[in-house]
Formats: sequence, C-alpha cells, structure tokens
Amino acid sequence: MKKINYEALAQKVLVVCVANFRETKELFDWSCYIDAVSGINHDLEYQRVATHGTKLNPKFAALLFPDLDIEKYRL
Repeated sequence: MKKINYEALAQKVLVVCVANFRETKELFDWSCYIDAVSGINHDLEYQRVATHGTKLNPKFAALLFPDLDIEKYRL
C-alpha cells in the first residue's frame, strides 16, 4: 500500500512524501520530493512532484515528516 502526503512550503513550492507499507501496515520505505508548481491547485499538482520532483536528502525529509523512520528512507 502506498500513502502520499504533501506540504506546501510556499504557494509555489510543494514537498511530497511517498511512503510504502507492507500488507501488515508496517512501513517498508519512504522518500520525499520537492519541486516548483503553479500554485493554483495543490491537490492536482502534487502528483507531478511525486513523479518528477527532486529527491530531498534524508535529514531534511526527516524534519518535515518526523513520524516516519529515517532508517527506512529510500536513497
């Protein structure tokens, strides 16, 4: 199962977290991506960031999504 969350760092900057879970709902791995967007509709724009954005380094990603285990960050 995949869960995607996003946060707007500014009107035209999104960070998207993609977390993959096992069938047991245990976190398997995760990663975060950042990119500029038009800022018109984040609910539609996050998908492009998730597939084409720049991957964040693990330390910065952990600051934005502290509930996820940094040891499982996909490099």
